[in-house]
Amino acid sequence: MSDSPLAASAYETLGVSATASHAELRRAYRARLRQTHPDAGGVAAEFHAVQRAWELVGTSEARAAYDRDGMPSPSRAESRANWAPDSAPRRADSRPTARSHGHPGGWYREQYLHELREWVGRGVEVADPYDPVLLRGAPRNVRHLLAAAVAEEDTARELATLGIGFTVWHDVRTDARPSGSAVDRHDPQGGGGKLDHIVLGPTGLWALLSEDWGEGVKTKRGEIIGAALAPGERPVHELGLRARAFSRLARVSFSALVVVVPDGASAEGVEVMGRTRGAPTLLVQRPRLIDLLRQGVPGVGIGGTDLFEVRTRVQAAARFV
Repeated sequence: MSDSPLAASAYETLGVSATASHAELRRAYRARLRQTHPDAGGVAAEFHAVQRAWELVGTSEARAAYDRDGMPSPSRAESRANWAPDSAPRRADSRPTARSHGHPGGWYREQYLHELREWVGRGVEVADPYDPVLLRGAPRNVRHLLAAAVAEEDTARELATLGIGFTVWHDVRTDARPSGSAVDRHDPQGGGGKLDHIVLGPTGLWALLSEDWGEGVKTKRGEIIGAALAPGERPVHELGLRARAFSRLARVSFSALVVVVPDGASAEGVEVMGRTRGAPTLLVQRPRLIDLLRQGVPGVGIGGTDLFEVRTRVQAAARFV
């Protein structure tokens, strides 16, 4: 049971509805144990998730608490704090942070609040839009908006630790033309999409996409795939379109494109997927991101262009959603 807004509920993990009887829960639990047991070809993480789900709803007392309070680990209060917009932890030290522009996660939070209220019903008061119990019942597309916002904010906190040698722009609008993809959540108001983060430093100019699909992902032929991705969703392709559009606007070249996912969401901490429109493309777990940006990619930089000139061009072209 991860702390992602997209994390499956105990009922979803067991494959039953929230109204299932205790006998139905027990049958589902035993069936899922057999399906996911590593000795039977299952995945250990899924096997442990099934066991954890049973701990949460396997007795009448535990189920009543779960239905009332939501996921107790982390606790309801902790989950809300992790998702609420004012939850960013303050740095305990006074070291200079990277220069930052824009509002990471802000556009997705606006969309989340709008869609949540549409789902609840117009005129219905929502006392706490980040209540884990409320969120657990929301449609996946609504939860994904919050997950994307939290992912951007988590990445932004990491990027701030890069120091004064780096400059970061968040939620930068582009003029990329729609690709025809069935899913285009990074297309604010149909205006051509956005880049979640642009990072400039001694190792180059980086275009970043922060994502959380709630499940693990893999790579195939330079694209990200996984059961949690919607049909037609092509995140690497879309990131490439947006990077190219901004490159033309600002008259700069991106050194590399990076898709950032939560810890453990991919097979490797850093995975090179190939090249997208000439730029190396990587899938990176968030804890490995800062080391990657500081060390760079061998043979890749800002192409001899003056760092100050690149910063000036990006700053002049950046428009925020």
